[in-house]
Amino acid sequence: MAGNTFGQNFTITTFGESHGKAVGVILDGCPPLVEISVEEIQMELNRRRPGQSKVSTPRDEADAVEIYSGIFEGKTTGTPIMMMVFNKTQMSRDYDAVKDLFRPGHADFTYFSKYGIRDHRGGGRSSARETIGRVCAGAIAKKILAQSGIKIIAYVTQVGPHKAEKRDLSVIEDNIIRTCDLDASVKMEEYILEASEAGDSVGAIVEVVVEGVPVGVGEPVFDRLNALLAHAILSIPAVKGIEFGSGFEAALMRGSEHNDEVTKYGFLSNNAGGTLGGMASSQDIVFRFVVKPASSITVPKKGIDLYGNEKIVITEGRHDPCVAPRVVPVAEAMTAITVVDMIMADKASAKYFDKK
Repeated sequence: MAGNTFGQNFTITTFGESHGKAVGVILDGCPPLVEISVEEIQMELNRRRPGQSKVSTPRDEADAVEIYSGIFEGKTTGTPIMMMVFNKTQMSRDYDAVKDLFRPGHADFTYFSKYGIRDHRGGGRSSARETIGRVCAGAIAKKILAQSGIKIIAYVTQVGPHKAEKRDLSVIEDNIIRTCDLDASVKMEEYILEASEAGDSVGAIVEVVVEGVPVGVGEPVFDRLNALLAHAILSIPAVKGIEFGSGFEAALMRGSEHNDEVTKYGFLSNNAGGTLGGMASSQDIVFRFVVKPASSITVPKKGIDLYGNEKIVITEGRHDPCVAPRVVPVAEAMTAITVVDMIMADKASAKYFDKK
């Protein structure tokens, strides 16, 4: 199967290129009668859209979603939902200089090696603009989960060396970094803008918390909930690593410290990050992932052309100096899509047919 479809029961297939006519998604397996409006989907897209702040790309796209099927009179019909966003302000000429070059850090070399052709305009299919379709589908997935009291929230916890020391979830949308610490957001913003002025970019860490997932969601052994969440998150452009619960800090712990003790009142810690044996444990599912510094920078770097000649590459155009603030809604979307898919699998398992 080509790698443009994600999920087994609640599936998304995204399409389109960064500088093509449009990008979008086909969502299949969505249950009927889910109340959803264009405005709700657009609200999520607005959190992802470019040009929203001085720490994002200046490409100014409205990213206005259009729904072509699967929703009637404000409710899902149970049939495939097709949603699309037209690209309006492409500046493909910005990429003419790299038409025959393989830029360092980009997918140019691998796409051309695999297919013998590549869309050099903004990275084509490898561009993060592909994630628009994910966010559209994620808005519906989040609405489905909300009906069962399941909530997903993501936020930036670190930009470069600057870490959030507080966890105030009420301020996430009150700062352009989308961090949970307003004091830290000032230093994070300064750090990003400093790199941007130098034509460079910076990396960051994002944390995701999922509340209310029922015990047992997840399918051992290969379709573990945490494994599929890792698949979903690692499929997002620029993501280079993920950890659950205490994560890599577990290397510094002993079993006596890491084991989450449980009493009749519940768990005493959450080092496992909300899953045990690949199934939800009833605790919050907590994970963090790292995004690399964006590869599109104006700092001269070594690359090669189509013929193997070494070249100095400068990537012009409009790019994010830090992708983390805009990846937050994408992470929430992919998490929601995965959890809905896994809950559907759980409800289809034999134990539910045994119940009266």
